[in-house]
Formats: sequence, C-alpha cells, structure tokens
Amino acid sequence: MNMAIKELSIKGIDHPAVAANDVETLADWYCTMFGYEKWFHHPKPVWLLKAPDGSLLEIIPKDDTARPMRTFWTPGWSHLALKVDNIDDAIAFLDSKGVVWGGEIVDAIGGGRVRNLFDPDGNMLQILERL
Repeated sequence: MNMAIKELSIKGIDHPAVAANDVETLADWYCTMFGYEKWFHHPKPVWLLKAPDGSLLEIIPKDDTARPMRTFWTPGWSHLALKVDNIDDAIAFLDSKGVVWGGEIVDAIGGGRVRNLFDPDGNMLQILERL
C-alpha cells in the first residue's frame, strides 16, 4: 500500500544522548547527582537512565573524535537543562558533591533562574528553576 504521509506529528523529545569516556562512571554520576535511575542496559555498553518525571537520558561510549572547544553559544547542541523545584537547594546539594560550576545564577530565558555546570566528562549542563 503506497500512502503518502500528509503530516508528521512529533510527540516530543524521547531522549538526549551523551557520549562518555566511561559509560558506567558517567551513568552512576547522573544517578547520584540528579536522581536518575538505571532503566535499561545494552551490552555495547549503553545505559538509558530515567528521571523522576519519566524522561530519558542515554549514556553511550565515545569514539576517538577530538572534543571541540565550546562556549555557551558554539553552533550545534549546546547543553542539557535539568528542571529543579528549588535552585538554591539544588546548588547546595551539588556544592556538597563538588561539581564544577560554569558561572553564577542568571535569569533564564523564558523566566526563572539558571546556573551552568559540567559533568565529569566536561559536558555542559544547566539546573533550571522556572518561576
């Protein structure tokens, strides 16, 4: 049957993926820091992690491509923003774990407050509190 699709209806983002130096170590870090749980393991090795709201994050092995130097505005995918209920409480917790911050709290585009940080592999993240 040859039926043309008239429109594509995207339901949303299923998951972002991050290529890791060590899949197990980075998966454990996201679970410890942000409350993800290890949801599905593939022997490649790949982990699908599930956040408390059900959203997924995939941790995959990196290849030997050199990491480019990035700024916040470098072209391409930039960062992963993680929603928190209270940014001050989140900062206090992450400070106790010794995270590397990428600046101070700033006003978030679209409302709220945001602060940048880096995971152990140097990937940029944000914690974001919407008001």
